[in-house]
Amino acid sequence: MYLKREDQQPVKSFKLRGAFNCMSQLNEQQKAAGVVAASAGNHAQGVAYAAKAMNIKATIVMPDTTPEIKVNAVRTFGGKHINVVQYGTSYDQASAHALMLSQRHGFTMIPPFDHPDVIAGQGTIAKEMLEQLSDFDYLFVAVGGGGLAAGMAVYLKQIKPSIKIIGVESDQSACLSAALAAGKPVTLPQVGIFADGVAVKTIGEEPFRLCKQYLDGVMTVTNDEICTAIKDIFDDTRVIAEPAGALSVAAIRKFCRENDVKNKRLTGILCGANINFHTLRYVSERCELGEQKEAVFAVNIPETKGAFKSFCSLLGGIVITEFNYRFNARTQSVGESATGSAQIFVGVKLRNGASEYHELLKKLDDNGYTYCDLSQNELAKLHVRHMVGGRPHQKIDESIFSFSFPEYPGALMHFLNTLGESWNITLFHYRNHGAAQGLVLAGFEIGEQQRSSFQEYLDKLDFEVQEHKDDPAYTFFLSSKG
Repeated sequence: MYLKREDQQPVKSFKLRGAFNCMSQLNEQQKAAGVVAASAGNHAQGVAYAAKAMNIKATIVMPDTTPEIKVNAVRTFGGKHINVVQYGTSYDQASAHALMLSQRHGFTMIPPFDHPDVIAGQGTIAKEMLEQLSDFDYLFVAVGGGGLAAGMAVYLKQIKPSIKIIGVESDQSACLSAALAAGKPVTLPQVGIFADGVAVKTIGEEPFRLCKQYLDGVMTVTNDEICTAIKDIFDDTRVIAEPAGALSVAAIRKFCRENDVKNKRLTGILCGANINFHTLRYVSERCELGEQKEAVFAVNIPETKGAFKSFCSLLGGIVITEFNYRFNARTQSVGESATGSAQIFVGVKLRNGASEYHELLKKLDDNGYTYCDLSQNELAKLHVRHMVGGRPHQKIDESIFSFSFPEYPGALMHFLNTLGESWNITLFHYRNHGAAQGLVLAGFEIGEQQRSSFQEYLDKLDFEVQEHKDDPAYTFFLSSKG
């Protein structure tokens, strides 16, 4: 397996190639007028670096939510050639503002992926790969807007069509898969924000046309698989890849696990290393789940004396990584036999992968325990495992929603102010993951009569919202009806 190290670019990402190539094609009049681009990350840094190198004035529009470290990096790379404008709370708002500036001032737009010259610039990676490694069988390449995959596929299929090219998407932003299913680019209703380098709602028109023609397949990977890949890359190279940069390795692991791959050379693109340091906390939490070296589950135990110890004895020598328990309620007076049950959240370390976990679950079955595997449950891994307090003491008409909103200083208070005071909040969990988006799990006491007005309110919110009905993590630990 071979990795093409695009993290070694001056801007720590492949995006410099497309931006530089696109700007180098401008005529003298366009160069004199200047360029404009919208980006919250790697594309902005690529345009800034190219602008300074070619002595072109550039305006970079970045959302207000962009971390200061990225804004400063753009200013550092561009120096006096760069004017950073912060506008809006999302990429779409920043992009619309950049388009307005282009029309008003005659700036040339430098798009992040949907432009022939940008696509060709990214494709130069393929040329270098064949010069460095003349013979390989597979290429795994990350797909966000599609410029990188399209550029590389066009070149490789002309020079060496035998190479199988696999596009790799995050399962939370699989815009290429959706476009292939629909036969045309479609806009996803929402995207996950962990792998922000590929968090694109709509694949580019030209990248889609080329990917559809030249890619041999498309795979998706989960956040846990991405985290595992980041750890693998660090273990083998001591390089810390950004989540999007680790997509190819995550896919190679998955491909080899699902297919009988022997005597093949597999290549991937480490396409970027611009990661927020605090995101590593999230990566560390999730990587062992992705490697199947940890599992988490919920289990019911009797609310009786000795039950807690009996359950721990059943686990035997297995290493416990997490154990959350809170007394629930007695159904009898103190001193009498209780007949209730308690719910516990358990994490275990697996030395032999899935087989060891199946043996543990069989033990639970054989001993009459009721349990639920939560290893693939996002609500459990993002929120429930960090929460305390248990169930309400009385039954309430509660509905559970997760929210995603732009993260910036004061963002949580702004979120609370936006929610208003019309509904009783029954549950709330927020945890800063060092990402561009804040994640909240909230419960509301909503009667049937209030449901329609509450939905109208949600429709007006400028946040991404998802309701969770019958989620097992919520049912086990938090619901008054559990």
